[in-house]
Amino acid sequence: MSHKIMAINAGSSSLKFQLLAMPQGSVICQGLIERIGMSDAQVTIKTPAQKWQETSPVADHREAVTLLLEKLLGYHIITSLQEIDGVGHRVAHGGETFKDSVRVTDETLAEIERLAELAPLHNPVNALGINVFRQLLPDAPAVAVFDTSFHQTLDESAYIYPLPWRYYAELGIRRYGFHGTSHKYVSTTLAEKLGVPLSALRVVCCHLGNGSSICAIKGGWSVNTSMGFTPQSGVMMGTRSGDIDPSILPWVAQREGKTPQQLNQLLNNESGLLGVSGVSSDYRDVEQAAASGNRRAELALTLFAERIRATIGSYIMQMGGLDALVFTGGIGENSARARAAICHNLHFLGLAVDEEKNQRNANFIQAENAMVKVAVINTNEELMIARDVMRIALAETETLAVSA
Repeated sequence: MSHKIMAINAGSSSLKFQLLAMPQGSVICQGLIERIGMSDAQVTIKTPAQKWQETSPVADHREAVTLLLEKLLGYHIITSLQEIDGVGHRVAHGGETFKDSVRVTDETLAEIERLAELAPLHNPVNALGINVFRQLLPDAPAVAVFDTSFHQTLDESAYIYPLPWRYYAELGIRRYGFHGTSHKYVSTTLAEKLGVPLSALRVVCCHLGNGSSICAIKGGWSVNTSMGFTPQSGVMMGTRSGDIDPSILPWVAQREGKTPQQLNQLLNNESGLLGVSGVSSDYRDVEQAAASGNRRAELALTLFAERIRATIGSYIMQMGGLDALVFTGGIGENSARARAAICHNLHFLGLAVDEEKNQRNANFIQAENAMVKVAVINTNEELMIARDVMRIALAETETLAVSA
């Protein structure tokens, strides 16, 4: 039986969505409402056959959702709101509470709102999106899919920070990790493409984009990941520094009189590829500048690759070997240069890249006799969200219908 599932990713001033036919996973339509809260919000809706774009005032997320549902009906993408069988919502932070995606109830929604202290820019907006959809589509079950839940399998030794214990016990400061929906989707897809059960594989997954994280996946479980208490830690990113000596912060605060907010701005918005290159936070722009002889751009690209290589190395040690290395995300899927630099000189691990396959973004880019598989897999968080709606909400509904 086919179901229409809506996958929602609410940002602070945006609403990204896909309507999928499940279980086949085909996209009925997708789109984005940007600049929410402005008089010139951009609305884009695409089906495989057609695309609509317009500018109109959208005051808040409630108006955005209302407008979206009106457009789906107005463009005859659906004939009734009752056709939407379930809604899956991406939620940034599930803390230690949510170890898997969950069906939304008043209690789960209250907990998502409580966890806003760990993700103040994301969870409140995610909760708002859930609320609005529940009011406008009261009959469609809602499922919350957490960026953090895939990493709840980390061992204590991987998630505890060496700070005084009370910071974990009382304030919940620990490694949470992010991009979990992407890492889960990509590792599952890898196993399918290899025809090998995921439980038999040791995988390092590199989700590389403006935000980047690396994940060690052993036997299908996340055993380590580079992002930590916040998405700021780990490898170097577009505008984020990743890991640095923590004592730099009080030193800079003292020297330049910076507030905690200004330090956060420095680390999150002014560092990474942008900070080192001075050119851009976009990898493609930095690549172009490096090709034109810009030394700092060249250095930024080297730093980016070296920090990822160091992380991959530590994860291979932890897992006792490596069966596959996977690249995903905007940079991972599209930059042959980044992949080549990260995989450079790793023959001693049985890892070598075929440059011709790498240049054309082939699914598998390892050299002919290489022991380690190297894959390029386009992430699809929306499909993973829709699958979770099917697994958690609609499996229950269908079981109830059968038993009735």
